Amino acid sequence: MRVTIADFSRELSLKSVAVAAFAAAVLTLSGCANWRQTQPAAAVSTSDAAVAADTSKSAAVANAGAQTTSTSKLQKFFWIFSPYRPDIQQGNFVSQEMLAQLKVGQTRDQVKFILGTPLLTDAFHAERWDYPFYLARGNGELTKARVTVYFKDDKVERFDGGNLPTEKEYIARIAGPAKVAAKEAPKKEDAGSASIQIKK
Repeated sequence: MRVTIADFSRELSLKSVAVAAFAAAVLTLSGCANWRQTQPAAAVSTSDAAVAADTSKSAAVANAGAQTTSTSKLQKFFWIFSPYRPDIQQGNFVSQEMLAQLKVGQTRDQVKFILGTPLLTDAFHAERWDYPFYLARGNGELTKARVTVYFKDDKVERFDGGNLPTEKEYIARIAGPAKVAAKEAPKKEDAGSASIQIKK
């Protein structure tokens, strides 16, 4: 059988196309390629009705509490082929315990002491502080939460954001579940050691 250079190059090009297609599919499914599509922002209306609708919409999102989305089994499988991805935390973490300390009628300084400095203070909504939180784990798990505090006359009028994780749940989510130390058995005294017991 005689192999010509043309046959060899045709076979080589078919193999390279197949390998390139497989690599592109793996990278797309593993998340290396941009598989999260973004859309341009919609036009913003500044009418009173639109501002009120925006406020109620943000309140509905905040009342939903922390939302966690995880990856599919197929994405987890193809994650082996993707590069290392560190955990990314952005924003203010507000726990259930912190939100329980927040009360209507507290001053801005008290709110700052409890929840920290707000990430978003808007010049157009000076009576509203937003505490968004975003945690993207390296494994693709995504957690979002938002707490919004509304002020009237520099006092807390109301606040939105419920169903938040506790501090222990948050630490377990970042570092993994806590390992409970097993109780150590009482040690037997070594031979040749003396112990003194004093009875009263």
